[in-house]
Amino acid sequence: MERESSYKTRKVISIGTVSELTGLSERQIRYYEERKLIFPERSERGSRKYSFSDVETLIDIANKREEGVRTEEIRSELKRKKKKDDQASRSKMIQGQLNAQFGIRKK
Repeated sequence: MERESSYKTRKVISIGTVSELTGLSERQIRYYEERKLIFPERSERGSRKYSFSDVETLIDIANKREEGVRTEEIRSELKRKKKKDDQASRSKMIQGQLNAQFGIRKK
């Protein structure tokens, strides 16, 4: 599972490739960045780099926009999802630490 996570979150995809994968224009992708819906990294030369997770998020954003959902609503939903995911990760980590402390093994 960790390997899946690492390849999905590594920011290595150029904006041109993301545009081809999503069907969005580069301008639309930059707009969603301006609206704080996605957060690409910058290479040493300043070009944007995206992850597979970003591509999935952009496709989800595009679908919601086609349904008429405003960017503010999408941003709020993304924040709620991130908070929920963070809490789940934290719970998993704590459970793992407890299991290790008390010698409990998963079967």
